[in-house]
Amino acid sequence: MTDHTAPSAVKPPSTGYRAWVLLMLFVVYAFNFLDRQIISILAEPIKLELGLTDRQLGLLGGIAFAALYSTLGVPIAWLADRTNRTWIITVSLTVWSGFTAVCGFAQNFWQLFLARVGVGVGEAGGVAPSYSLIADYFPPQSRARALALYSLGIPIGSAFGVIAGAQIAGGALGENLDWRAAFIIVGLAGLVVAPIFKLTLREPKRGGLDVKAKTAEAKILPEPGEGPSAAAPAEAADEAKPGFLDVLKVLAKKPSFWFLTFGASCSSMMGYGVFFWIPSFFARSFDLGIIDRGWLFGGVLFVGGSLGIIFGGILGDLMGKGSKKMYALVPAIAFFLTFPFYIAGTLSPNAAVATALFIIPTGLGLAWLGPTLSAFQHLAPANMRSMASATFLLINNLLGIGVGIYVLGELSTLMNPIFGEESLRYSIMIGASLYLVAGLLFLIASRTIADDWEK
Repeated sequence: MTDHTAPSAVKPPSTGYRAWVLLMLFVVYAFNFLDRQIISILAEPIKLELGLTDRQLGLLGGIAFAALYSTLGVPIAWLADRTNRTWIITVSLTVWSGFTAVCGFAQNFWQLFLARVGVGVGEAGGVAPSYSLIADYFPPQSRARALALYSLGIPIGSAFGVIAGAQIAGGALGENLDWRAAFIIVGLAGLVVAPIFKLTLREPKRGGLDVKAKTAEAKILPEPGEGPSAAAPAEAADEAKPGFLDVLKVLAKKPSFWFLTFGASCSSMMGYGVFFWIPSFFARSFDLGIIDRGWLFGGVLFVGGSLGIIFGGILGDLMGKGSKKMYALVPAIAFFLTFPFYIAGTLSPNAAVATALFIIPTGLGLAWLGPTLSAFQHLAPANMRSMASATFLLINNLLGIGVGIYVLGELSTLMNPIFGEESLRYSIMIGASLYLVAGLLFLIASRTIADDWEK
């Protein structure tokens, strides 16, 4: 039976343990992007062996992954707001890693398509519960930085996926290894991490760090075997179970949430599209081998992405102390600056110049993550954070992954009769204009974000 008496005061988790939690969440997130991104560096050998078009590659990188990845995120987040989040993340990691390994056995387009669907199904349960866990382990004044550090899994996981995939498929680790071996090795590695994650992470109390000073000594972590709300009063337990429609009713009154969501989605359409297609752009426009383009684009992702996310998180926390508008204005400025650098990089005469130029917009294009993800945790009550994050991810990923990657591939296919191998260059240039739309939507969000903030 549930004990409805007030919980005895215990110490919050130590700084060291919080660092371990963030590290493990980061590692899982890195595998999340490693497994989804590895196909970008393997696209050319896959295309050659299976006889695919850019349209089909766009489907493999976009719709195949994004359809169930995006839609399943909402019901999984519904579970995350009610059940143990660490279990959800563990099962998700196991599923997507297993299907990544299965990709290595595909013999045709549809087999690879279905395996990629499986990867998306698994990854649907990884991100929203992680956002919620971070919000319950880190206080409001440091959440943007914690979420930015967590979000480093995007560039680091993507970079490692590109580099590792190139090394394996390019024969650097053995002549008998190819793109199939790359999928299998990376998938098995994720299966090793899953039990370590579950055995070392505990479930924190929801909203435990959002209480006022007079309740600051409330219990942060449950006792072993205790559920996330086992010691909460009956009325708090009921309040902790909002339905999807309840969450939408709350978010419907917060216009900044929607402007931030669709602004981020516009940037993600280009961001995910570029992450997928630039290795092929390097191959076709600069005639680079798979190992060379793996190192070059891996470096762009690692350096540019990491610096952009860290800078955005620190700046968002610092400037947000003065005005909550800065959580939207900082990314808006970054988006406007991103556009011209992508145009310059795409028009570069050689790979060296393109690599140097792509570092800048890669960083600027990811600077929104820390400030914006932190803002989302404050635009919804603590008991709705997973569902609010899943609502954002549903829209962001359907448009960003599902539409962005496919549209760039479709544009390249349509322009191929005119520009030949250079069609991908012009497809990327057209897509870059989405950053201007993203910047405008974030500017609009800055006008209402302070009023929408949870008091």
